[in-house]
Formats: sequence, structure tokens, C-alpha cells
Amino acid sequence: MDRLDCIQSFVRVVEMGSFSAVAREYNTTQPTISKKIAALEDYLDVQLLTRSTTKLQLTQEGELFFERCQSLLDAAAETISSVGQRQNPVGTLRVNCSVAFGQYQVIPYLKGFLSRYPDLKLDLMMNDRFVDLVEEGIDVAIRIGEVNDSMLSVHQIGVTRRVTVAAGDYFRDCPEPKTPEDLVDRNCIVYSRLATANNWHFQLPTGGTTQVTVKGNLQVDGSTAIREAVLAGLGIAVCPV
Repeated sequence: MDRLDCIQSFVRVVEMGSFSAVAREYNTTQPTISKKIAALEDYLDVQLLTRSTTKLQLTQEGELFFERCQSLLDAAAETISSVGQRQNPVGTLRVNCSVAFGQYQVIPYLKGFLSRYPDLKLDLMMNDRFVDLVEEGIDVAIRIGEVNDSMLSVHQIGVTRRVTVAAGDYFRDCPEPKTPEDLVDRNCIVYSRLATANNWHFQLPTGGTTQVTVKGNLQVDGSTAIREAVLAGLGIAVCPV
């Protein structure tokens, strides 16, 4: 027996004063509604309604039960409505992303976001290390690349690609590389948190890919530091765009 269903049927029968009217409302039959009320009475071991050919009347126990059930169902409906129709999120939202992505792609939009949701407090955690989302209580994480954890809910929000870059000052002392293989003899800035480390992958104009193992005198574990090193003319790096 679905007790909640029986209680709802009982309350509607009392409110409408008719088994048949409730049956029509629920798109079922009058005997089905009668059976639900009878099952509820059997479970409670008390008579809730007295029935005659002309009307229904609550017993003393039925009146008390009806009042409490009506209040309970009203409260449940109000709770469901308030949660389901909430327009303004409330509470603290913890977001994790890389330093560079947060600096250039998140922070510029925060004023509009927080103005739209004034009751929301944002806790933005920006770093380039691996973060255990569950252990550190992260609600939303923005990642570049594939996510292999099947326990996470993943949604693609955009597409990026990596390009090989260097400052013009760097090429004053050495020729500009023409092919990926030319990078072997150049000073490359290695991003130590890149999954492929110093093994850089390139798509060829003719199709397919190639891999080059690069080296250099600078290795960095921060994405913004890579950018500054490139602008300072220290070498060639691979960066997302």
C-alpha cells in the first residue's frame, strides 16, 4: 500500500465529499478510491468515514486525522514549490579552475554574474595543481582536456587548442622554426603540469600528428608564469588559445 497515495485520496474525498468526484479527478474508478480509503483504515485500525447513500461523514478520529494530514500535505506542497521554483541561488558556490583561465576567462565576468545572483557567495579557487573535488568540497571545476572520472558530471562548455608561441625578441638571436622538428634545437619553456610534459604533439597540414621531445633551461608549474616567460623572450612555449 502506498500510504501517501492513500492519505492524499482520503483528504480529497473529504474535501470534495464524493468518492466518484475524486475518481474522476484522478482518472480512475470509484471502487479504486474506496479500496484506498479502506486500506488506510485497516492500516490505522480505525474508522475514518461513515458512509451512507447520500453523504460521507468523518468520525471523531477521522476529523483529527484529516486536519493533520491536510496540514502535512499543504506544508509538503509549499516546500516542493519553494525549492523547485527558486530563481535566486543562495549559499556559497566553490569553483576551481587554473590560474590563467580564472584570470582571463572567469574574473572579467564575475561582476555581471554576482549582480544577477545577489544572494550567492562565490569561493573561487585558482591553481594549476590537481585538485580532489570531493575532498576539497568543490562544486564546479573548469578543466581543459579530457576528464576520465566516471563519477563526475561533465559538460563541455567550449573548445580550445594549443599553439606554439614565442616573443619577437627571442628570434633576434635564433632563426624561427619552420617545422616541429626544428624545436629540438630551440630553448623551450616546459609546463610541468602539462599531461605530456616535454613531449609536444602537433597536427600536420597533410593530416595525422607528430610528436617532438623538447628541452630548455626553464620549467614552470604555473600557467601565468609560462605567459610571462614567453613575453620576456626566454623561449618557446605551448599555450592554449
